[in-house]
Amino acid sequence: MREYLKFYIDGKWVEPVELKTLDVINPATEEVAGKIALGSAADVDKAVMAARKAFPAWSQTSREERLEVLGRILAEYQKRFGDLATAVTEEMGAPSSLAQRAQVPIGMGHLATAVEVLKTFKFEDDRGPTMIVKEPIGVCGFITPWNWPLNQIVCKVAPAIATGCTMVLKPSEVAPFSGQIFAEIMHAAGVPAGVFNLVHGDGLGVGVPLSSHPEVDMVSFTGSTRAGIEVAKNAAPTVKRVAQELGGKSPNIILDDEVLSKGVARGVATMMVNSGQSCNAPTRMLVPSKRMDEAITAAREAASTVTVGDPNGNSQLGPVVSEVQFNKIQKLIQAGIDEGATLVIGGVGRPEGLDKGYYVKPTVFANVTNEMTIAKEEIFGPVLSILGYETLDQAIEVGNDTEYGLAAYVNGADLAKARQVASKLRAGQVSINGGGGDMMAPFGGYKMSGNGREWGDYAFHEFLETKAMLGYAPKIAAE
Repeated sequence: MREYLKFYIDGKWVEPVELKTLDVINPATEEVAGKIALGSAADVDKAVMAARKAFPAWSQTSREERLEVLGRILAEYQKRFGDLATAVTEEMGAPSSLAQRAQVPIGMGHLATAVEVLKTFKFEDDRGPTMIVKEPIGVCGFITPWNWPLNQIVCKVAPAIATGCTMVLKPSEVAPFSGQIFAEIMHAAGVPAGVFNLVHGDGLGVGVPLSSHPEVDMVSFTGSTRAGIEVAKNAAPTVKRVAQELGGKSPNIILDDEVLSKGVARGVATMMVNSGQSCNAPTRMLVPSKRMDEAITAAREAASTVTVGDPNGNSQLGPVVSEVQFNKIQKLIQAGIDEGATLVIGGVGRPEGLDKGYYVKPTVFANVTNEMTIAKEEIFGPVLSILGYETLDQAIEVGNDTEYGLAAYVNGADLAKARQVASKLRAGQVSINGGGGDMMAPFGGYKMSGNGREWGDYAFHEFLETKAMLGYAPKIAAE
């Protein structure tokens, strides 16, 4: 049983102003796995003021000093690899293989990428008489989700550290264990007091005061579009910068060619990763209507091989994160059935043999129309919708017919055609034939999927202000 009843503020573990606790549930067992303290506006204020106090000195550190700190963080992160993997599995149900292969390593990837970017990042641009300078924006508030907890913590923290910002992190209260261990890593790495602070809590108690705090210069939020809108509203009165990575309903266009079945199978496999709990999951598969039966056969075959069970065993999928999510997914699966989509495999209820834990059957619907609930709403579970198209132009139109624009996918033998389709999809990231894994590729969305970009050098710009110093070179100015 884990008990995390202190917050990390100003380089120390401190008691909450008023102790209130929350039980953290293991989604595989439905039993209490630990307890955290819930922060309040008073705790947020202490953390923000610690970050404000630390900002003048930290913002003036050299490139070399920040590189050294990032290197120490990476070294400590590697030491805690096993602890982090265990925590992620326990808190949100990721299979241990996924935790060790992806959930934890991606945090290391962001740290290593920040180091490489920082080595050559151009903070100054000499333009004759004027010097353009990129300076740290200030105190940052980070509100991160439960589905890829370390990914979303580190893809914010690493570039913020690299650019000279100070910060306050609120990890998800649903999956807070990995965030707690990350704070321990920052402390062990000797990050100067006040540069990094952590306050556990929920959206109302910590998220609202953090995003609205007048001493916070920017807030970076990852989560649902609904919550992102509230964060933006909270931030508006202080005119702080807001970066958001929100929901998605990503299209996956399968071209009409000889590798259709292969593309369908790849799409099913990609969709199911992390029990479908990825904002960029390819949840809407578009196939030629005349080949719907072929696509159904390929999808059924691919989904039937996906194993669900104990995340500490050999299963490919663990549970979804909570009872709330489980019930939402079940309701949406039932909506798909009620609205007339063809249930190819899966359906409501737990998989056979699992009577405890928030396990969802890998589910595929076919003959879906874009007006159906399951084609419009983000399900955030292992549920795929297959839609038919008559022409490629129609596929592109349907693919773009969503309020979201985080990601999109194209699969086909003709690379030139796939590239052409990709160029017409309104999304922040488009994967062609399974392309991925580029830590330097900017990540973020169009439309209601958010604003701003994370990952690689693009992430640095989110944490920088631009200053023009005119007359910096007076002799040139005089000429």
